[in-house]
Amino acid sequence: MEGMINVSYTIMCKNDVSKELSLAEILANEKVIKSIKSEFASGLRNLVLSQKEDTQVTMKTKKEVFEFSVSKDDFADLLEFAEEDARKHKRIKKECDGVEIVNIITVD
Repeated sequence: MEGMINVSYTIMCKNDVSKELSLAEILANEKVIKSIKSEFASGLRNLVLSQKEDTQVTMKTKKEVFEFSVSKDDFADLLEFAEEDARKHKRIKKECDGVEIVNIITVD
């Protein structure tokens, strides 16, 4: 039996979001500060929020991951096969125009 490749992909859409924010930017927003204080320190006064490091927070569109398998010999055409799989299963909707391969696993 020849080797197989398991391919995982997502659908790319025009309204997808992928943005990085620093924790400092988030904590500089007064609405965020009020929400945090209200949720975790309700009724307490004279509180200041701070962070030790400037951590990056990523905000991304949550994507469903789809999978299919092909022969190792078809490696060069993986993107084309992913697009065919998406069309075959009617996964590409209005405002969506392609696929993004997120993982490739070789199975012997």
